[in-house]
Amino acid sequence: MINRLVFENLKHRPVRTLVGALGICLQVTMILTLVGLSRGVLGSMAERQRGSGADIVIKAPDSSALSYGLNMPEAIVDLVRGMPHVAQATGNLVHPISNLDSITGINLAEFNRMSGGFKFIEGGPFRAQNDMVVDRIFAQQKKLHAGDTFNYGHDWHITGVVEEGKLSRTFADMQALQEIFGENKKVSVIYVKVDDPKNTDSVIADIEHRLEGHKVYSMAEFVSLFTASGVPLVEGFTEVVIGVSAIVGFLGVFLAMYTAVLERTREIGILKAMGASPGYIMDILLRETLLLAFVGTVLGILATYGTRALLAQIAPNLPQMLVPDWYWKAALISIVGALIGAIYPGMKAARQDAIEALAYD
Repeated sequence: MINRLVFENLKHRPVRTLVGALGICLQVTMILTLVGLSRGVLGSMAERQRGSGADIVIKAPDSSALSYGLNMPEAIVDLVRGMPHVAQATGNLVHPISNLDSITGINLAEFNRMSGGFKFIEGGPFRAQNDMVVDRIFAQQKKLHAGDTFNYGHDWHITGVVEEGKLSRTFADMQALQEIFGENKKVSVIYVKVDDPKNTDSVIADIEHRLEGHKVYSMAEFVSLFTASGVPLVEGFTEVVIGVSAIVGFLGVFLAMYTAVLERTREIGILKAMGASPGYIMDILLRETLLLAFVGTVLGILATYGTRALLAQIAPNLPQMLVPDWYWKAALISIVGALIGAIYPGMKAARQDAIEALAYD
């Protein structure tokens, strides 16, 4: 009887029902899209680092996992190259173009030996000082093709487009980059390949002893830092957005249920006149809220497939992962927020005087 009454109430006012469900849908979509974006972007960065083929990463003392400190002398590369069990070592210069963009200078021959080389979709490798190679994602985002000229802190000639997953999205000759931006004989990061993975720990210990203060990571340790919990800014931003999303869902349900109570004042009066207890009235409204939360959550999960497809078209450099492990968390947040939003309207309905409610016009 109660369930039928709940369904009929929601069907009778489709606009209010839709607005309430969409409010929860927006909440769930915001949460899942942000979590998916943070995982997708950081996961892509980790994948590109693994694509270098290195076993060890060396960064300057004042650097962090996602940032580069003051550039190191290029002579350190030769020092590391001469250490026991080091099969290969190569230095890269990472020059920032903006807050989120940079170009990576590499020694092409050394990079190819360590990583296995580029797979070209268009064109070929850089040869001249102003040549640049970009990956497919960057080319798609900037609408670039081999042969184009592109200003990226400098006027570059695009010689090739390569498959993504190899360290960076943009590449130039390291010596050319050093000369263009005044970083002669400087490198930002050093990648090391050992002769046997079993020797990784001993090589790291040797590097730390000889390069005191420098940040030295195994590749496994380094890529493990590319998580939302490993990046305080991302983790904090995620928590803020989840909080805002919960407030949006709460307000959506609160307004929908408060409006429902006002619209159904006479109906509630009739139910109370027929002997319905305050608990019975509260039960009806809470069941409506749970149904709205369920429908809104399902719509929100489905909507993340749409945001993922949309981002793939308009911002391919921002990959969004699907996060099934977060579905139940988003559902819990939406349900709790919806129930809290329904408490005051429900109490207002439960406390209504039957005579006043019947006289309400």
